[in-house]
Amino acid sequence: MKVYTYSQARQQLAQLLDDAREDGQAQIRRRDGQTFVIKPLEEKKSPLDVAGVSSDLSLDEINTFVREGRERA
Repeated sequence: MKVYTYSQARQQLAQLLDDAREDGQAQIRRRDGQTFVIKPLEEKKSPLDVAGVSSDLSLDEINTFVREGRERA
């Protein structure tokens, strides 16, 4: 984890954010000794949240394919 001074953090903000993303966090230390942690937020997405697929199949055709697949299993 990389530690930046306050001045470095101001001048290299993009690099600080990249480092935080890669390492999980980065620190900023002020002159008075206070230290702050910058870390990326974890986006919580559903595993079922997938992009749709465009097709020319009707609902009946899809149901037929599903039924056939279940019969084979």
